[in-house]
Amino acid sequence: MTGPDAPRTTTAPHPRGRRRPRGAGRVPAALLLPALLGLAFLVLPLLGLLVRAPWSSLPELLTEPEVWQALKLSLLSATLATGVALVLGVPLAWLLARTEFPGRRLVRALVTLPLVLPPVVGGVALLLVLGRNGVLGRWLDAWTGITLPFTTTGVVIAEAFVAMPFLVISVEGALRAADPRYEEAAATLGASRLTAFRRVTLPLVAPGIGAGAVLAWARALGEFGATITFAGNFPGRTQTMPLAVYLAMESDPEAAIALSLVLLTVSVAVLAGLRDRWMSTP
Repeated sequence: MTGPDAPRTTTAPHPRGRRRPRGAGRVPAALLLPALLGLAFLVLPLLGLLVRAPWSSLPELLTEPEVWQALKLSLLSATLATGVALVLGVPLAWLLARTEFPGRRLVRALVTLPLVLPPVVGGVALLLVLGRNGVLGRWLDAWTGITLPFTTTGVVIAEAFVAMPFLVISVEGALRAADPRYEEAAATLGASRLTAFRRVTLPLVAPGIGAGAVLAWARALGEFGATITFAGNFPGRTQTMPLAVYLAMESDPEAAIALSLVLLTVSVAVLAGLRDRWMSTP
């Protein structure tokens, strides 16, 4: 159609032609200053640790038998605690994400309680339940002769107690983000719910399980309060790296700094392992 009555077509301006508002890229000073102070508050203590580190005597300090005992026990107990968290936490996360039952919100709150509970309180609670005179510990001792407190097994239990919520939260979030129609399709093809969970659900949420396991392992490696309360601080048996740092601060500060550097290195390695999940956004 031509003429004055013909509809007019307008061309939208090209995105490159748009001008950014003046000052759009500037950061307000009222936000920049607190942000820089917050960054300094978090980074300066770590830089101080690097500056004060006894680099010349570091190899000698890290080769002491006590250091290797604490390091090996820390790695072993954190790995075992992560295994316990995986065996118990993944089914628990699936229960919270995929089923409806009365009191589910209460159960979720109880599961996440160790995240905000002071670790020392968690250690006391474990003693009251699993101690020699605890609610379950007395029966365990009487029937099997097994005593959990102040043993290496006690270290694993204390670390699993504080670390498992990290895994449960991560896996539950991955399950909620996964499309349940894949599981429904597997069910229509004759797969049981357990088979669908094993063959369909687990591969879908594998990245979430991996991230949760890494977080749980790192939390278990750095655990202090619940461990020293429930398992004690016995070199070679229950003394992990954080406990060795605490003990060395009183007698050998340079050794404490060296041990702290080891834990800092592990923490950086954990962040590097999670960078694709947490640091992919600019």
